[in-house]
Amino acid sequence: MDRILSADGTPIAYRRQGEGPPLVLVGGALSVAATDAALAALLAPRFTVITYDRRGRGASGDTGRCAVAREVEDLAAVVGAAGTGTSVFGMSSGGALALEAAAAGLPVELLAVYEPPYTPGASGLRFKARCTARLQRLLAAGDRGGAVELFLSMTGVAEETAARMRRSPVWPELEARAHTLAYDDALLGDGAIPTERFSAVAARTLVICGGFSSAPARAATRTLAEALPRGRHRTLTGQMREVAPQVLAPVLTEFFARDVYAYRRAS
Repeated sequence: MDRILSADGTPIAYRRQGEGPPLVLVGGALSVAATDAALAALLAPRFTVITYDRRGRGASGDTGRCAVAREVEDLAAVVGAAGTGTSVFGMSSGGALALEAAAAGLPVELLAVYEPPYTPGASGLRFKARCTARLQRLLAAGDRGGAVELFLSMTGVAEETAARMRRSPVWPELEARAHTLAYDDALLGDGAIPTERFSAVAARTLVICGGFSSAPARAATRTLAEALPRGRHRTLTGQMREVAPQVLAPVLTEFFARDVYAYRRAS
């Protein structure tokens, strides 16, 4: 993997593959660059796909201080390394990061996100507050396994499945990244969609959800799309929170196709 320094000097590791206009993939909670390997491979015939380890994960460094602004700077550094005309796709809380970066002035014209996990509404805000408080207690106590289990339960993973995961070889890797759950939690604020801040997002933005995702998740994506100045919404029939790469890739290719054609004309 290549590395680039973020604004605060933190090294951020990234991987580049394919040929075409640059497209940065931003992973969600606990993910690393390798998590997006299947999606990246499907997009690589049309794009130069850049995947990266968000700070505190994989081969990237970390300061140990949780701040949304630092992650925004990390993404800006990766986009800068990707080159002119870069587009961005963010998965789950990675979508929230991409939106925060765009609102802060990240120079992207096309942006797509899949189910950023905002929880608007009174019950949603109470749920987010409870989860944040519990996550902070678990991390303060050094209970990394408990923090991972909390995240899994929040995403709908059954207890028996989580128990099997605890016995799997991947569990120590998840625990090693558990402290970064606080970073994703911070990205989501109190759970409400920051409509005022996102009014500054200039990019044409596609907000995607799964047709089999929960009703609140689907409603949140529609609200988000309506809050964005150039937002549009799309539902993928038969998909849920864990979307199939082979279903998602054609949708992203279609949306980002304008840059493909411009890139070929320039070449």
